Amino acid sequence: MYPHYVAKAVKKGRTQAEVDTVIEWLLGYSPAQLREHLDAETTILDFLNSATMNPNAHLITGVVCGVRVENIDDPHMRDIRYLDKLIDELAKGKPLEKILRT
Repeated sequence: MYPHYVAKAVKKGRTQAEVDTVIEWLLGYSPAQLREHLDAETTILDFLNSATMNPNAHLITGVVCGVRVENIDDPHMRDIRYLDKLIDELAKGKPLEKILRT
């Protein structure tokens, strides 16, 4: 999914580095850890299972694909939608500080 996130952001004038920052903030990966997962082609499920979700992830609210992310019960699907929501916000031009809930 990573190439799709990067393509979406770059198409809207954002950078791969910003996508990496969003992923690192949400999932707790260092840049080196993120690169290891990308190089190993880790599955999305393994990627999420080995992540340390940001304690402020619950502040991510809104709709992705017609579904409110804060109402998703399945933890894996919710985490995927959190990431989708953050990438959407990035692509829409929202400042990185607001995306990262700082």
